[in-house]
Amino acid sequence: MLARRIIPCLDVAGGRVVKGVHFTTLRDDGDPVEQAARYDADGADELVFLDISASPEARRTTLEMVERVAESIFIPFTVGGGIRAVADAGAALRAGADKVSINTAAVRDPSIVARLAESFGSQCVVAAVDVTRRDGRLTVVINGGREATPLEAVDWIRRLEGLGAGEILLTSMDRDGTGEGYDLPLIRAASEAVSIPVIASGGAGRLEHLAEAFEVGAHGVLAATIFHFQGSTLPEARAYLRERGYPVRP
Repeated sequence: MLARRIIPCLDVAGGRVVKGVHFTTLRDDGDPVEQAARYDADGADELVFLDISASPEARRTTLEMVERVAESIFIPFTVGGGIRAVADAGAALRAGADKVSINTAAVRDPSIVARLAESFGSQCVVAAVDVTRRDGRLTVVINGGREATPLEAVDWIRRLEGLGAGEILLTSMDRDGTGEGYDLPLIRAASEAVSIPVIASGGAGRLEHLAEAFEVGAHGVLAATIFHFQGSTLPEARAYLRERGYPVRP
């Protein structure tokens, strides 16, 4: 069985790590380079860096910050936010990223997923999908949660796999920053719909929430609040999961 991954997330705006609730009410949580180095030292499996203001501000990812983070860590590193073209992805990879995450641009032009997979390999392409529940429907939202789309989440995830995405970064906007736990029915539905890894995001507040996500099919858990503000550490999370029989890296 593949090892399950614990992946801290750095949401970055204005050159600082921030964390909000439901993608809003952002609060400062320090310097991205310092945070990245700390997570690397604590034994994170990977790190995700999301320039969350890039798409709303219609600009590209801040590559200087990507370079500084990449120089400070030795673990796989995904960069998202403002990736709108193959050239943007190439620049992020040259700056030190191992993977690129694409979200809004994929909805605007799904063919970019196939072009990224062809140019860099599916293993480099992380398709991020932000979801909210509206009128009993799993609705895909883009542009930092500001814009609803006609897309139904599970159908869209299946299409992304067909286009060549290597994994799905699945975020519940409704659970984001709440600490109430992941949206388990959403994770289960996505995991059963595709054969590529699904990374659960949005809502982790206690260590048992990580286990719950793995139980319904997630290959990895993305977390921010639980490590930034709730007092849990990566070594504690790894020990907790290992004691319960989940295959995590020693």
